[in-house]
Amino acid sequence: MAHRTACIVVLYTLLLVTIAQEASTTMVFQNVTLPGQHPSPDLVAQDLQRRVNVSITRRQMLSYATDDSSSSCLTGNPIDDCWRCDPNWHLNRQSLADCGIGFGQYALGGKGGRYYVVTDSSDNDPVNPRPGTLRWAVIQTEPLWIVFPTNMHIQLSQELIFNSYKTLDGRGANVHITGGGCITLQFITNVIIHNIHIHHCYPSGNTNIRSSPTHYGYRTKSDGDGVSIFGSRDIWVDHCTLSHCKDGLVDVIMGSTGITISNNLFSHHDEVMLLGHSDDYLPDSGMQVTIAFNHFGEKLVQRMPRCRRGYIHVVNNVYSRWEMYAIGGSGNPTINSQGNRYTAPSNPNAKEVTKRVDTPDQHWKGWNWRSEGDILMNGAFFVASGEGLELKYEKAYSVEPKSAALIDQLTMNAGVLGSRSNKLGKWTGGDGNGEGGVDDSENDYGEDSDGSSKPNSMTLISSLLFVLLSFMFLCSSSDQIVLL
Repeated sequence: MAHRTACIVVLYTLLLVTIAQEASTTMVFQNVTLPGQHPSPDLVAQDLQRRVNVSITRRQMLSYATDDSSSSCLTGNPIDDCWRCDPNWHLNRQSLADCGIGFGQYALGGKGGRYYVVTDSSDNDPVNPRPGTLRWAVIQTEPLWIVFPTNMHIQLSQELIFNSYKTLDGRGANVHITGGGCITLQFITNVIIHNIHIHHCYPSGNTNIRSSPTHYGYRTKSDGDGVSIFGSRDIWVDHCTLSHCKDGLVDVIMGSTGITISNNLFSHHDEVMLLGHSDDYLPDSGMQVTIAFNHFGEKLVQRMPRCRRGYIHVVNNVYSRWEMYAIGGSGNPTINSQGNRYTAPSNPNAKEVTKRVDTPDQHWKGWNWRSEGDILMNGAFFVASGEGLELKYEKAYSVEPKSAALIDQLTMNAGVLGSRSNKLGKWTGGDGNGEGGVDDSENDYGEDSDGSSKPNSMTLISSLLFVLLSFMFLCSSSDQIVLL
């Protein structure tokens, strides 16, 4: 009888904890304000466009001053103009952290931390990585600004799990990350990924992986994303070249916010970018993502991006082509498209830029999808929606996105700087000719594959319920249970 009484006490305690956790989760779902979420996303969008216009105006004015050599480096792109005009940028690499724009502009990365030089391109042990490797650097708890002294091809054995306050700075070297899982940013903050080739990523997992100097744990199978942003905030992915991953090139899910994806080159992929976990995952209503100055290039099919909930600012990107659609969504996301150039494919059935996924017309008519200053070519058309659209966003449009006329100038350096994609040649002071690198001429594209976004861990509620049911079974079947 004593054992049964003890069992009942344990069951009751577990039940109370489960109910409390369920109530807490319900409150979170009702209050979808996320840490780092901006209270007025339209003001962030307006500020970005103002910065672009200021940069363009400065470039135009200085072009008349022939005695000012700085005008030759200005592009009108506020990110690049922030640091690339300094010939000694390499002496103050961390100033890059001050050049962010949009929702991810507060990403500090490893600013203020020490420099860490990756000297070992191997990735043989995901549980006990060697000092000098990239994996050893990204799991540290301290802020680190991670640099590469030479060209490097890092073939991952498992997903690369980051800790907070890290910058991957590939400037001055030709750095490729490929292999198992690729980059995972899960429940962390303040990461900058800059000037890295990320491609040919495939699912991995069902093994132990270290995520900090003091912790490693079992990871289930990953999706094979190039960059997976999961429950994280203040993230900036800039000047990367991404292609050919098993699932998405960039996925932003599970309550992530404060994200900027800028100056990247996307190519050779099916489902390019997923923003939002599912239509029913309410915390993603607080997701805020800026997609700016990217080039969506060769052999892309769809999801540039595909949005579920949230506020997505798509500004000054070049869409060279798509096979199905460019921007899709469900779950009532807000999509603010400004100053982009959309070039439709020759397929007469794929001219529409937008796609409301599996949603009847009467449901999406009220969604706020708007197009301002976009250039639509080869029969492309954008289906806008939302009641009272012009009146509601009049203030946000007070600065007209005139930058669309200069879209080639703004996106000319999209992708990894110095690669064949933008023909800038060697612009860094480093020699960039180390052994073991991947030559820019390689083009080993394989086959695209489908994939879907999945969480990689069991929730606390599920765990508690599992334990609760286990105790119920044990208590009902035996009086000889010893509780420790």
